[in-house]
Amino acid sequence: MSKKPNAEVSADDLKIIISNYLTKRLDASTKIAISDLTRIAVGWSHETWLFDANWQDNEGKERCLGLCLRRDPGNALLRETSNLEEQFKVLKCLEQTDVQSPKAYWLELEPEALGAPALIMEKVPGECPSPWRKDGRKFYNDAAKREVLPKSFVDALCSIHKVDWRSCGLAFLGVPEMGKDFALAEVAKWQGLIVASDHPGHPILADLIGWLISNAPETERLTLVHGAYRTGNVLIESDRVSAVLDWELQVIGDPMYDVAYMLTELNREGTDLLSNVVPRDLFFSRYEAKTGIEIDEEKCRYFQLLYAMRSAAFWMSAAGLYAQSKNTDLRLARTEWSITVALERAAQELGY
Repeated sequence: MSKKPNAEVSADDLKIIISNYLTKRLDASTKIAISDLTRIAVGWSHETWLFDANWQDNEGKERCLGLCLRRDPGNALLRETSNLEEQFKVLKCLEQTDVQSPKAYWLELEPEALGAPALIMEKVPGECPSPWRKDGRKFYNDAAKREVLPKSFVDALCSIHKVDWRSCGLAFLGVPEMGKDFALAEVAKWQGLIVASDHPGHPILADLIGWLISNAPETERLTLVHGAYRTGNVLIESDRVSAVLDWELQVIGDPMYDVAYMLTELNREGTDLLSNVVPRDLFFSRYEAKTGIEIDEEKCRYFQLLYAMRSAAFWMSAAGLYAQSKNTDLRLARTEWSITVALERAAQELGY
């Protein structure tokens, strides 16, 4: 069945595409049957589909494998920075480590195989409540009271920062020099996204970028950094993290970049719990004890301002996609307003 690259496909057509693809790759004596195909209405950078593959192997045994398909529609947020091939390589490297991440199975960069560039990985058991919704906030607040998830959530971040990234092959992500190289490279990366968005810009953003360049901190220790570690980017099963998701923004860099994301108010709403689930004192004591890394709150303040710049870049890119009719996702339409929110927070931090 032939499909044009990056063409929209119905769920029924996608079932046929996936079935044909997997039948050639699994030990099957029968045609692969696809069941429970569901598109997940979260995430902004790729289409995400969950499904079960069912077949009979060559020994006559019934088999079922839960899988997740991520397709690149070519018109999504972070299209300039999110790379399926890199995600696939990162997941393969992490299989050698203690990081809870999905197993990666197949990567197809050419659109002919799956209708668009795509990767197929393990469907890990667990749920991912949105921390921005009332029921999600209640879920995390209740879990915090039971005291299991907060510890598991911190431990999952510690496992990322403790990865021997050289020995498992993650140096391909790029290794910054010690000193200001990492911070300045991140500023330059998000400046690039702002330029690509063709957004007219904002005076506060210009001041913020100047401040970030002038005040770049020194990095003395390099770790694997997830880049967006928060509730909403992990799967949870029985009050424990079953998988860390969204391997799109990872870098080799300063661990305080992730810690700052934990500490920022941007990732919690109406609560003092970090990322809506972890008491601050627990986070500090458990993180420092398990990693041997002392939390530098002044450096975290810098990275929180860098996150404000990054958020503005995200929303400028998103708003541009919608304004130019390149993407009809209505969520993108409201992101113009989000630019002002991110920059207003930065202005307050800068002392406006």
